Amino acid sequence: MKLCIALDNPNREKNLKLAEDIKEYAKDIWLKVGFRTFIRDSKEFIIELKKMGYNIFLDLKLYDIPNTMADAAEEIAKMEIDMFNVHASAGKKAMQEVMKRISKFEKRPLVLAVTALTSFTNEEFKEIYGDDIEKKATDFAKKAYEAGLDGVVCSVWESLKIKETTSNDFITLTPGIRPFGESAGDQKRVADINEAKRNLVDFIVVGRPIYKSENPKKIIEKILKEI
Repeated sequence: MKLCIALDNPNREKNLKLAEDIKEYAKDIWLKVGFRTFIRDSKEFIIELKKMGYNIFLDLKLYDIPNTMADAAEEIAKMEIDMFNVHASAGKKAMQEVMKRISKFEKRPLVLAVTALTSFTNEEFKEIYGDDIEKKATDFAKKAYEAGLDGVVCSVWESLKIKETTSNDFITLTPGIRPFGESAGDQKRVADINEAKRNLVDFIVVGRPIYKSENPKKIIEKILKEI
């Protein structure tokens, strides 16, 4: 299991300071760059993080027509991003186009498909997608697996079923991790590290408990020891 830290501070300076302060762990952790940070700080910010030795997960959740998604995926691969994601609900054809387009790169990024956002309750999800989270997330994961993707983004609670349906090598990355029982915030389907381990999660994403801590190093060391 790998720790992926969400760089969700309100400005570039705070994110860079955190990255600098914890770069002794760069070989053991990943950094997640999401919408807000990427739109504000752009490609140059990614370059700075890469120079520090970090693996980068670009969390933009691509969702568009197949060719547009493939175009975007190609540009992401040119940036030497290590992992990015797309929405599984964009469809199998779109996911196949993404993988086809980036297959020409000698070292292509890992590609994950978002199944169900961890901010959804089952009722909210069902209202949009017409089925329960566990069933639909598993269906989405199966399509992503068949399309040649490397894994999915899901909650801890879908991870084991997804691996049983696809492969133990099919990556599950789980947001909504509250390592030591912290507040769930805007997430609904949260879990701790032990629950992630029991469900064979490959990547846990931790944000607020680290970047809002007065001592991020201490929290990281504690998490690394747990996993």
